[in-house]
Amino acid sequence: MSAFAWNLLLALAWMSLTGSFTGPSFVVGFLFGYGCLALMQRHVPALNGYAQKVPGVIAFIFYFFWQVIKANAVVAYDVATPRLSIKPGVIALPLELKSSIGITILANFITLTPGTLSLDVSDDRSVLFIHAMYLEDEDELLRELKEIESRIIKLLH
Repeated sequence: MSAFAWNLLLALAWMSLTGSFTGPSFVVGFLFGYGCLALMQRHVPALNGYAQKVPGVIAFIFYFFWQVIKANAVVAYDVATPRLSIKPGVIALPLELKSSIGITILANFITLTPGTLSLDVSDDRSVLFIHAMYLEDEDELLRELKEIESRIIKLLH
């Protein structure tokens, strides 16, 4: 069983022991379980590195929300102004990710961000094709997408 699954079980156990099945109780139980697992990770090989991954996941979530807010602001501004400044196009993003889960997370992240849409992955999983509403500077967009990919790589490894 993965360390995250153990963390979830500890949070549910906390909720059962306290008799409070609420969101805040789950959060307290999750944090308590996280602390316990962080203390045990030196002695249990299956937990190795788990304490370092959770802050990375939290940072990635905040990064994701910030990217969505920025993209929404750009699209909202474009819709609210009289002249549309879109320049749509399709680009090919060379992938460093090779796992199905990593490529799926990246493709979903791109699709959930307003103004971009994942279209397809090449058969050899080396390229992700993306439609972008604002393709004024292809190199800049590729740099931003590679930044997202590198954060996902850090998250998964």
